[in-house]
Amino acid sequence: MTGVSSQRPLASSSLAPERRHRRWRHRWRHSLRLRLITVFVLLALAMAAVFIGGMQRAFSTGWRDAARPLVADYVDRLVAELGTPPSVARAQALVARLPISIRIEGPDVNWDSHPDRQRARAFGPRDGDWFSRTTADGHRIRFGLGTLPWQRGPHGVGWIALALLLAFIVVAYAYVRRLLRPLDDIRAGAERFGEGRFDAPIPLRRRDELGDLAQRINTMARDIQAMLDAKRAMLLAMSHELRSPLTRARLNAELLPDSPEGAIERAALLRDLGEMRDLIADLLESERLASPHMALQRETVDLAALIRDVAAEHPGGARAVLELEAVPAMSLDRARMRLLVRNLLDNALRHGADATQAPRISLRADDERIELEVRDFGPGVDAAHIEHLTEPFYRTDSARQRVTGGVGLGMYLCRLVAQAHSGTLTVRNAEPGLSVLVTLARV
Repeated sequence: MTGVSSQRPLASSSLAPERRHRRWRHRWRHSLRLRLITVFVLLALAMAAVFIGGMQRAFSTGWRDAARPLVADYVDRLVAELGTPPSVARAQALVARLPISIRIEGPDVNWDSHPDRQRARAFGPRDGDWFSRTTADGHRIRFGLGTLPWQRGPHGVGWIALALLLAFIVVAYAYVRRLLRPLDDIRAGAERFGEGRFDAPIPLRRRDELGDLAQRINTMARDIQAMLDAKRAMLLAMSHELRSPLTRARLNAELLPDSPEGAIERAALLRDLGEMRDLIADLLESERLASPHMALQRETVDLAALIRDVAAEHPGGARAVLELEAVPAMSLDRARMRLLVRNLLDNALRHGADATQAPRISLRADDERIELEVRDFGPGVDAAHIEHLTEPFYRTDSARQRVTGGVGLGMYLCRLVAQAHSGTLTVRNAEPGLSVLVTLARV
C-alpha cells in the first residue's frame, strides 16, 4: 500500500506539465492574437537568420580571397618587427597595442601571450598558413585573436538583446490587441443581440474592415429589431381587434333559444369562445412580458399565501399537496405571479390526472434565493422535448389537440414571468413526472 501511495504524487506531477501544455495548445488554437504574435516572432527570427546567414555566406566567399594578400603582408611586417631572434618585449608591446595573441616556439625563445587559452581559437586549422611564420633561426611564430574590445567590458550584451526582443514582442502584442479590439466589441454585441437587447449598438472604433463589419452588424440588428417590433405590433393589433367580435359573438350565443338542442350548442359555442378569449389574453400578456419596455407592478407579496389562494380558486386545486415553508415577503408583481402559479398548477393537474400521487407544490428558501417547485407524478415528457417546453406554441403532441397540451403558451408565459423578476425557470424529468423549478433571488 505504501508503494502505491508514494507513486500517486509522482504520477500527478508528471501529468501537470502535460495538462498545462494541452491547455496552452487549446488557448493558442482559439486565440487569433496569440497566433498572430507567434507568426510575427517566427517571421522576425526567420528574417534575421536568413539575413545573417546570407551575409556570412557572401563575406566568406569573396572576403577570404581579397583579404588573404593583405593579411599575409601584415603578418610579415609583424614578424619583421619582432626581429631575429624574436623579442619578447616587442611581442608584449604588440599584444598591448593590438587585439592579437602571439605564441613563439623555438630553440631560444618560448613565449605565449595568452597561455590559458587554447590554440584552436586562432582562426581554424585551414587558416594556419595565414598567421604562422617560421623565421630563419628556426623560431615559429603564431598569431591569433586576443582580447577583443567588447570582451573587456561587462558581459551584458546578450541580456540587453534578450530584453529588447521581449520588449518588441510586448509592443507587438499590444499593437495586435489594439487592432483586434473591435472583435471583442463585435462578440459582446452579438451576445447582446442574441439576448434581444438591441438598445446598445456595437461601438465603431475604426474605419477599416472590422469597423465596416461592426457597422453592418449594427444595421442587421436594427433591421431585426424593426421586424420584431412590427411582429409585436401586429399581434397586439390583431388581439385587440379580435376582442370586439368575440364579445359580440358571446353575446349572440347567450341569446340562442333555450331548447335542449340550443342549450348544448350554446354551451359548446361559449366554451370555444372562452378558449379564444383566453388565447388572446395570453398572446397580449406574452407580448407585454417580452417587450423590453415592460414594467412590473411590484408590491410586497406573501408568496405562500398567494399559492394557497391560487390552489383554492382552481377547480382541481384541492388535489394538490402544498409543502410551503414560511418565506419572507418579497417585492413581486402579484398578477404575474398568480398567472405563473396558476399555469404551473394547471399543467401539473392535467398531466398528472391519471397518476397515483397528487401534484405537489413546494416552496423553500435559503439565504440567497427562493425556490418554487411544481411537480406532477404523471408519465413525464420525452427528453427530446424538455428544452423546447418553454418555447411559444410548442406542444409535445404532433396532432396539437387541446385536451393534451393547450396551445403552448402556458410554460412560455411562466418563463417570461420568472425572467421579468430576474429569476430562472428550469424543467426536468423527475421520474416519475415532470418538475418545474422557479428560482427567485432574495432582494
